[in-house]
Amino acid sequence: MNRSEIDSALHRLDADFGVFLRKTPLWKLSGAALGLDCAEIWLKLEHLQVGGSFKARGMLNRLRAQPIPASGVIVASGGNAGIATAAAARALGVPCEVFVPVVSPEAKQARLRALGARVVVTGAAYAEALQACLARQQDTGALLTHAYDQPEVVAGAGTLAQEIEQQGGLPDSVLVSVGGGGLVAGIAAWFEQRVRVVALEPELAPTLYRAREAGQPVDVAVSGVAADSLGAGRIGGIAWEVTQRHVKDALLLSDEAIRAAQRWLWKEMKLAVEPAAALPLAALQTGRYRPRADEKVCLIVCGANLDPATLA
Repeated sequence: MNRSEIDSALHRLDADFGVFLRKTPLWKLSGAALGLDCAEIWLKLEHLQVGGSFKARGMLNRLRAQPIPASGVIVASGGNAGIATAAAARALGVPCEVFVPVVSPEAKQARLRALGARVVVTGAAYAEALQACLARQQDTGALLTHAYDQPEVVAGAGTLAQEIEQQGGLPDSVLVSVGGGGLVAGIAAWFEQRVRVVALEPELAPTLYRAREAGQPVDVAVSGVAADSLGAGRIGGIAWEVTQRHVKDALLLSDEAIRAAQRWLWKEMKLAVEPAAALPLAALQTGRYRPRADEKVCLIVCGANLDPATLA
């Protein structure tokens, strides 16, 4: 994965911006506005993307890059990749089937059904839903869209980094939540060594962190408040390769810190986002990541598919 593949995705998706995809806002604030000791905080408001998350970029890029059979498309997802695939499939007028684990929130399942997808709820975690999805794909021949580990999906996610640079120039650092790693891989592949990319995971879903301990991707038990979005259970092969080259820092955060940051974003900024989107702020609030006083820090606010009642 490299910048040329992301450039290809940008070219492929160019006509979709303003029609299906959105160029989401980049909100620049002083560090003091968030009670933080750094020069600037940039909030990339990707939770305002079609489907409520960054996933729309990669899923549509996958569907644009491949011929789609009459049986349509199929995906396994904690929810967000499924929503993005279903939205893209509806826009293209093709059938969509989504396999989700039982931890997927009812709000996400309801959204999938509203988009016209056939929803199959199976397995305790994403990995089990994926196995069922793969078996079904063998029967139907549908185009498989992987939640995070296909080149087109990662390159599509990388368009988010290009958009940040286009809108605001280069920050000093970018803080990114990690599940299977498609987003961090796309962002790191675009920025390369020009920006410090920091990978953030929940303590209860440490796929990249444990892979680094083991020296290779390994299966990890996942749970916790962000498991529906960051519960892949194993870092993707593309993400592993890209982060080995371009990402130095992989940090863990507690569920308590993630929830606190999520509620702060709602109460203080009126940003209703899911737990996965709150990890970047949590890293700053807890001091897990300590920026320099003159640093410009970009936080990827990656998704908003949640039940608003959970913010109370």
